[in-house]
Amino acid sequence: MSIEQFEIQLIAAVVAAACALPGVFLVLRRMAMISDAISHTVLLGIVGGFLIAGDLDNPLLIVGAAFVGVLTVVLVEVLNKTRLVKQDAAIGLVFPALFSLAVILISIYARNVHLDEHTVFQGDLLFAPFDRFVIGGVDLGPRTLVIMSVILLLNISLISLFFKELKLTTFDPGLAAALGFAPAAINYGLVTLVSVTAVGAFDAVGSILVVALMIIPATTAYLLTDNLKLMMGLAVLFGAVSGVGGYWFARLIDTNISAAIVAVLGMVFTLTFIFAPERGMVSLARRRKRQKWEFARDMLLVHLLNHKGEPDEDYENRIHNLVEHFRWEPDFAEKVVRYCENYGLIVRRNAHLYLTGEGLALAENKEI
Repeated sequence: MSIEQFEIQLIAAVVAAACALPGVFLVLRRMAMISDAISHTVLLGIVGGFLIAGDLDNPLLIVGAAFVGVLTVVLVEVLNKTRLVKQDAAIGLVFPALFSLAVILISIYARNVHLDEHTVFQGDLLFAPFDRFVIGGVDLGPRTLVIMSVILLLNISLISLFFKELKLTTFDPGLAAALGFAPAAINYGLVTLVSVTAVGAFDAVGSILVVALMIIPATTAYLLTDNLKLMMGLAVLFGAVSGVGGYWFARLIDTNISAAIVAVLGMVFTLTFIFAPERGMVSLARRRKRQKWEFARDMLLVHLLNHKGEPDEDYENRIHNLVEHFRWEPDFAEKVVRYCENYGLIVRRNAHLYLTGEGLALAENKEI
């Protein structure tokens, strides 16, 4: 493996990890589509910064992108607060307008600048190792790797520093406001962080794929845990592993690396969605099936308890009566009886059903 191949994988891992961290809070705050809007509208900030500075490497581009990212959220909230349009519609109104304005400015004033369709949508991860960051004649590595490493450290530092505030405003903004934590300020700070991360990852993976790198690892981690710190760790892990895996998948099928990374993320999410221990589809199906039998079991036990010792007990505890009383199919009624027998909750004597000691205790508990 060449040094360029190693650097591409390292860049992919760092970009994915940097995007995953703020993505966790976007998912928990139900702001996933805001990341989509920001990843598009930061292009306007980049274009504006370039038109002012005349240089694609000027830090003013990041400042402009962060400003437009915050502006996007402000405009969405302004429209939403009018109650004339809902939030999803507000997002659909704001980001196409700002994004189209950026495209118009590019076509008029930056026609010969490397801000073309390929950069906007797919990025240039394959060529990232050849754009070096050199200071005083010292090669510090690929420019994208250096920038995204700084952004990753910035994300880790700021999220660690304001973790309590972010956690409180995410799960209980009302309490946060009552305690004086200024949820709006925290929200705009998070949006600024998202904007800076998006513009940093812009050259590597393109604006659209930034959304996937922010949302998919976080959503995948959410299916596996309720612990916020563990969720963040898993999101970073999924992002980084998918970054490396995406590179090799792209080589295998000879396709765009950024798209392959998202494809791998999609595969990881799909597997998690199906097989997650608590929230996976298989687990949910098993739980529903178990609940179905437990509900039928409880109905039978409480029924036998209610008629225990009464004059009509011999009539009510007949197996045949279950079909009439609960409107169960005969086969289903037989299966429920066997289910209870297997767990030692009832005994069958001459087509009559009687509670065991264990079944009686469970029935009394359910009746309460």
